[in-house]
Amino acid sequence: MKNEDEKYIARCIQLAKNGQQGAAPNPMVGAVIVYAGQIIGEGFHIRCGEAHAEVNAIQSVKDKTLLPLSTIYVSLEPCSHYGKTPPCADLIIKHRIKRVVVGCVDPFPKVAGRGIQKLRAAGIDVTVGVLEEQCIALNQQFITSNLKKRPYIILKWAESADHFIDKKRTGGTPVIFSTNLSHIITHKRRAESMAILVGGNTALLDNPSLSTRHWGGKNPIRVVIDRSRKLPLTLQLFDGTIPTLCFTEKEEKVALKNVTFVQLNQTESVLSQLLHYLNTHKIQTLLVEGGALLLQLFIQAKLWDEAHVESSPLILEDGVKAPQINSFKRRSIEQRKETIYLHYYRSDCQSIRNLSSL
Repeated sequence: MKNEDEKYIARCIQLAKNGQQGAAPNPMVGAVIVYAGQIIGEGFHIRCGEAHAEVNAIQSVKDKTLLPLSTIYVSLEPCSHYGKTPPCADLIIKHRIKRVVVGCVDPFPKVAGRGIQKLRAAGIDVTVGVLEEQCIALNQQFITSNLKKRPYIILKWAESADHFIDKKRTGGTPVIFSTNLSHIITHKRRAESMAILVGGNTALLDNPSLSTRHWGGKNPIRVVIDRSRKLPLTLQLFDGTIPTLCFTEKEEKVALKNVTFVQLNQTESVLSQLLHYLNTHKIQTLLVEGGALLLQLFIQAKLWDEAHVESSPLILEDGVKAPQINSFKRRSIEQRKETIYLHYYRSDCQSIRNLSSL
């Protein structure tokens, strides 16, 4: 039974990933319905506000009379509350599905085990925690947002082989470390993030557009920290083509299309205010692309979950020192041609394991 359960939960995870760019801020969820060793229905959560995975899977079953004799596999606990859609736990009970296998518990406060309890109270056999680590990893952003009350934070930078991210400059163009491939990887990562952050110096020196022009997908919300409000409004960040947040200590009376100026309290931490604002506006993923001081600030504050570092074979000998990561849970290294890609993980999968004893 264990191997069978794992096989179908693995299929749920595979299905769930189809909602990577549409489901947020809801979690990615996949569901599979099995009768007599055969899959008779599948579904995933396509888009926020639309039908959940369990609904799509049940609707895909041609012969509904088989449902009471079937098992439904779900990568995340079925919801038990009324949101934009009715509770999936109620739908499972309505169709008298005899067994439910859940990958991991939903940490959302309105669910958090209540869906499992409701199913068991209805006499349904419920198994929890199958391929749990993989199911948690699938929705690490959603889980972090609900448990830590901040976005899932991904740091990204490119550096020389001797650990500089740029030459020292007050203008001109930055050193180019990226290849065509790494440009595509970076823009894919942007498309998978809800917001992207740069500091004021990076915005001023590089005038980035922070778009996904090398990858299909939605542009992330642009975020910039401009404490003294010195950035010229002619920068691409303020062109109105993409929603943009500018965090500043100064009051800004100019109204710009698609630009929101968020006034900071000078007595409180800038990062804590920024992350609180993003969390309250349901922005669950934040990609931080620079500069070096801002990246190091996140590292020192232990406010990061992943870091992607692109190490170029170029040697600069002097310049702006790259950020340093000294403490992390895991690291992976991959080399493609002459470029080395390092992937650091600070977060782990322990945060909701205690709920799986339900």
